[in-house]
Amino acid sequence: MAEIFKNIPEIKYEGPASKNNLAFKFYDPEKVVLGKTMKEHLPFAMAWWHNLCAGGTDMFGRDTADKTFGAEKGTMAHAKAKVDAGFEFMQKLGVEYFCFHDVDIVPEADDINETNARLDEISDYIIEKMKETGIRCLWGTANMFSNPRFMNGAGSTNSADVYCFAAAQIKKALDLTVKLGGKGYVFWGGREGYETLLNTDMKFEQENIARLMKMAVEYGRKIGFTGDFYIEPKPKEPMKHQYDFDAATAIGFLRQYGLDKDFKMNIEANHATLAGHTFQHELRVSAINGMLGSIDANQGDYLLGWDTDEFPFDVYEATMCMYEVLKAGGLTGGFNFDAKNRRPSNTHEDMFEAYVLGMDTFALGLLNAAKIIEDGRIDEFVANKYSSFRNTEIGSKILSGDATLEDLAAYAADKKNVETPCSGKQERLEGIINNILFG
Repeated sequence: MAEIFKNIPEIKYEGPASKNNLAFKFYDPEKVVLGKTMKEHLPFAMAWWHNLCAGGTDMFGRDTADKTFGAEKGTMAHAKAKVDAGFEFMQKLGVEYFCFHDVDIVPEADDINETNARLDEISDYIIEKMKETGIRCLWGTANMFSNPRFMNGAGSTNSADVYCFAAAQIKKALDLTVKLGGKGYVFWGGREGYETLLNTDMKFEQENIARLMKMAVEYGRKIGFTGDFYIEPKPKEPMKHQYDFDAATAIGFLRQYGLDKDFKMNIEANHATLAGHTFQHELRVSAINGMLGSIDANQGDYLLGWDTDEFPFDVYEATMCMYEVLKAGGLTGGFNFDAKNRRPSNTHEDMFEAYVLGMDTFALGLLNAAKIIEDGRIDEFVANKYSSFRNTEIGSKILSGDATLEDLAAYAADKKNVETPCSGKQERLEGIINNILFG
């Protein structure tokens, strides 16, 4: 096979002093942090759709980047060229996983049977590359938002025929995920929502989505899929209001319909901010509910109200992300770069530099988060903040469940008044973080 990225060398760690744009400054895969190597803490994945398919098209202009890789678009030759390009790309960066949608890896035909035959052919070719390189599949999914048939959603559609086509795509995508040894399977409800309640039966739509997910779980387990199913929360865009608005909403949905034993969250940084939350918040909500599974590693632009999918460069945000991941004991999934180059960054070199940026950013986040944990002052303050519940008789009675409302009312009456709680010391704690990061 001819080399596609001929002028791009293997990307190596050179350290913070390096001025080489095609070298890692902070991501040292074999460096041990809190007992594990960086590559164990940070199982990075390439997003097939953005990296090998997105050419910079936006609402106002066509592609600026050449993603043909020497083949004609819309052909199986192009599908195979993307496989060649993707595996060469991952090998040169040391990225050990990839994620895919069904229609990322082959052009969709007018007949679903032909599409499935193409998927069989390309997955055989992908397996050959996996065996050659040791690169693995992190997770798979089905694109149930691009085709016009999904204009009113997939699981939430008003058409039984469309619902069946969505089921068929999920079935095939699960087949492929198992075939490729994927660790997870993702549901992103790109059009599972509504524009106006004037034409929407919300209860009916949510129940139908749950039915489809239950069928997916039953089928997946039947064919030997042992990994996690994921919901990827997003509040809006393309629909005005999507049913998987944020982690808390998605977790409530899963529990309501009895899906919580099989599903976890795939949290995307950009989706968190669109929901009006911090990335850290969505990770914490998922973790305390035992549902932190995987991460789409990107960031948004706070000045723009849509899903910009930028490569992460905000080290502070990456630090808070890794703090949550470390405190939760790690991920069952990995860190998928659901991110794309900016439209004017249109060269192959830009593709590599973007991944260097993202991988270095999360490596810095990991190093910083480990320092915060080892320093201990944040954890100590939080523990002390709630000490009255652990270190007093009445507090212990509350936590044990032995207290009644009458007991607490009698306690308050006996005390007659209560002092103001201890200070939250937010500014002190923010100063501690800055001291750890930059001191």
